[in-house]
Amino acid sequence: MSQISNETKEQAMKIAKATQKPGQTKEQTKLISAGIEKGIAEYKKQQKVKARQRDKLRKQQAKNKQEPQNEIPQQAVEQTSQAQYLPWGLLIISWIGFASYLVLT
Repeated sequence: MSQISNETKEQAMKIAKATQKPGQTKEQTKLISAGIEKGIAEYKKQQKVKARQRDKLRKQQAKNKQEPQNEIPQQAVEQTSQAQYLPWGLLIISWIGFASYLVLT
């Protein structure tokens, strides 16, 4: 387990002293302070985990946005090349049909 920073210890002690009851011993205040330290440390861990999850989600969304943009030009190129041959193929077939009509009649 990682060590608790001095700043966190100071914050915990300030909170413990602020909520101190009359007649409370120094040992009791130290125990309360230790509990607050653990709570702060746990809170920070949870926030780090949440931040990592947000970063992963953000990176994944950014990656998903980039992938379709990269695929669109490839699809456009394929459609353009297919569309390029279609009119020429139809023209050739119509000329063959016209020529065979003239030859057979």
